[in-house]
Amino acid sequence: MAKHASALKQMRQSLRHRERNRRSLSRLKSQIKRLRAALGAGKTDEARKLLDETAGEIDRAARKGVIHDNAAARYKSRLSRRLNAVSAPRT
Repeated sequence: MAKHASALKQMRQSLRHRERNRRSLSRLKSQIKRLRAALGAGKTDEARKLLDETAGEIDRAARKGVIHDNAAARYKSRLSRRLNAVSAPRT
């Protein structure tokens, strides 16, 4: 257990940051699951709308440092590629 005032303050801050990060990551994962479910069901119109919302959530998590910038870019790229593959006309 910390004894110094600065260590106690850092511990309080880290608890607040951890809660914020958990909320953000949970919201991000839920949003990605909704998009993947729409893609799996073939609902392209709904998936297009969800992709915009999901990209915003991904960017928000990256901006807050919850996920790395490269991870955010990778998520967005893979999700948009899946959407394009599902919505492309089959010949």
